[in-house]
Amino acid sequence: MLAHWVRRILQATVYDVAIESPLEPAPLLSQRLGNTIRFKREDQQPVFSFKLRGAYNRISQLSDAQKEQGVICASAGNHAQGVAFSGQRLGLRTLIVMPRTTPDIKVNAVRRLGGEVILHGDSFDVANRFALEKAEQEGLTYIPPYDDELVIAGQGTVAVEILKQWRTVDYVFVATGGGGLLAGVAAYLGDVAPHVRVISVESAEAACLKLALETGERKALPQVGLFADGVAVAQIGALPFDVIRLDKSDGSGPVVEPEVVTCTTDEICAAVKDVYEDSRSIVEPAGALAVAGMKKYCQQHAITGKRMVAILSGANMNFDRLRYIAERTELGENREAIYAVTIPERTGAFLEFCRSLQGKGITEFNYRFNGTPIAQVFVGIGLKGGLQERADIQAQLRVKDYQVTDLTDDEIAKLHIRHLIGGQAHLPDERLFRVEFPERPGALLNFLEKLGQTFNISLFHYRNHGAAEGRVLVGLQAADHTDAQLNEVLTAIGYPVQDVTDSVAYQLFLK
Repeated sequence: MLAHWVRRILQATVYDVAIESPLEPAPLLSQRLGNTIRFKREDQQPVFSFKLRGAYNRISQLSDAQKEQGVICASAGNHAQGVAFSGQRLGLRTLIVMPRTTPDIKVNAVRRLGGEVILHGDSFDVANRFALEKAEQEGLTYIPPYDDELVIAGQGTVAVEILKQWRTVDYVFVATGGGGLLAGVAAYLGDVAPHVRVISVESAEAACLKLALETGERKALPQVGLFADGVAVAQIGALPFDVIRLDKSDGSGPVVEPEVVTCTTDEICAAVKDVYEDSRSIVEPAGALAVAGMKKYCQQHAITGKRMVAILSGANMNFDRLRYIAERTELGENREAIYAVTIPERTGAFLEFCRSLQGKGITEFNYRFNGTPIAQVFVGIGLKGGLQERADIQAQLRVKDYQVTDLTDDEIAKLHIRHLIGGQAHLPDERLFRVEFPERPGALLNFLEKLGQTFNISLFHYRNHGAAEGRVLVGLQAADHTDAQLNEVLTAIGYPVQDVTDSVAYQLFLK
């Protein structure tokens, strides 16, 4: 079976449009990890992503009749640009269905490449269903993003180049969404170079392959985080999943290691910075995911002295996301810790607290007078010694009789609380919720209108992060309503919602 895939990959027609991307050394990261690291620069493709390979291989092999009718796909990002670019090069009509939440930079990029953009729905799933319906109605050929043999074969040419450029490579780390790139790379290396270990890396908010491997079947995640939108897929592709479980040609095991590395938002943000420091290039979150996974894998397994490749899968970054990434980077590298600390409400208490840190650098300090004998402060502290120093600081403060809570891993604290300076409301009937809504004009108004005037809004925090979804922290006074009634109203609005009233950060700062 693997020999079949190798033939398909070697026959792939990608170089009419794609380049043989460089395999560049990453000296700073190599020194830090104790391994020889190289980046496969798929971010340097004409559309800044590997997706061009699979899209062109699929479209270029259509029949004349299919080419005459044109093609259609659904995508909010890199696949859309790959299809549009391929259609432009081959002189075909290309329709690209994109969710209405798609940032203008991506919509405009597709239009510049000759794609006819149709904005439909608030999510990929809705847009994709519409694309499939339109394909059938108009006789267009639907170009899938990953669940297709020719698409997988096109992506597999990345592995051909890696082996040509570095025959003695030991590990290849691959960002995984639907699994097309992973399947193509693993199928080729599993047959031609079975000594190479292929490691899948997923966002912790979209770990659909991890779920499939643990359960032995493809299952859809109930919810997917969109920070690394290039890999925000709820269910691994059927064909990629079959390929991933094939045995290597030497019978030593599956072509993809059974262990999937999952990375948090903070770890991905730190990897974006790592890539920048070694290459002076900025990749998108999904583009840095393989680097984040490689770092984590090396740390977890104490691996040194190996030759490793991380595929930088894309660089279609919205500039306004950089602010958010920069904020989270230090946390991802364990260079900053966040604490809630109780100090006396009296003159000189802040000075005493700073002295107790014995020269540690304070990166952030949030405080609001509230008229009580104690003050609750939110403090960020720069780290040089990573996790151990983080624990030492907490212990050091407790020795000084401060009440300390480590909030470094608390999403509510990192996303919302650190930006809220307003004191405590002391509302006994207040409930706190996190709500995600599509980042498009009118979505916030729609949320407020559907919420109506039944509940008083006691707290509201929203900040645009340049992502496809907006995240709101909202406090509602339940008054005479039960929690069940409140949840029913919020659920009926149709946006993902989570009750976070029991959040430690909320209890400390906002209640």
